[in-house]
Amino acid sequence: MSEITIIGGHGKVALQLNRLLSSQGETVNSVIRKEEQSQDIEDTGAKPVVADVQQMDVAALTELFSGQDAVVWSAGAGGGSAERTYAVDRDAAIRSMDAAEAAGVKHYVMVSYMGAGQDHGVPEDDDFYAYAQSKADADDHLRASSLNWTILGPGVLTSDDASGKITLGRASGDGNRNTSRGNVALVAARVLTDPEGTIGKFIEFADGDTPIAEAIDGLA
Repeated sequence: MSEITIIGGHGKVALQLNRLLSSQGETVNSVIRKEEQSQDIEDTGAKPVVADVQQMDVAALTELFSGQDAVVWSAGAGGGSAERTYAVDRDAAIRSMDAAEAAGVKHYVMVSYMGAGQDHGVPEDDDFYAYAQSKADADDHLRASSLNWTILGPGVLTSDDASGKITLGRASGDGNRNTSRGNVALVAARVLTDPEGTIGKFIEFADGDTPIAEAIDGLA
């Protein structure tokens, strides 16, 4: 079994991922900013770790990741000011990658979004620009690192129940982009526990008709 650290552990995707991985016997350290969120983490079977990654330098993050087999970035500023978005979604994410390298982490999984990249096409005067650019820069930093990495690119997140089925690839035209958070958690769990074929890949997906295990195994 593996030791896995999930950053942004109280998020809607991460809470489900905590539970999935814990139920499979993995040791999950779920990083949260607020002590009062600890019980929610414990209820999933994961261990709460109270730490503010926005304020931590590479050395502190390296210590946090010591002995971990995998790190998952599922944190985000959640909107608000562009300054905080850059501070969390770009700068803190990049520091966590450098720290994961220094700590000898075997696998780094980034939860990004469908269409992420320097060619995102979001105008600078759009409220979404800071997030899109932050993700593009962070994802590029991960690609350039020495880590075994996987980037997940789900479509528009919904609170629908997990279907356990997805369609790989970027939706075009009127194609479905909706992706339940439960399906994102299932994809992340599959990638973490059976990474063969997913290393060095940007996996874009939405809810669909192919069982997740079959879709992910087909990448090998």
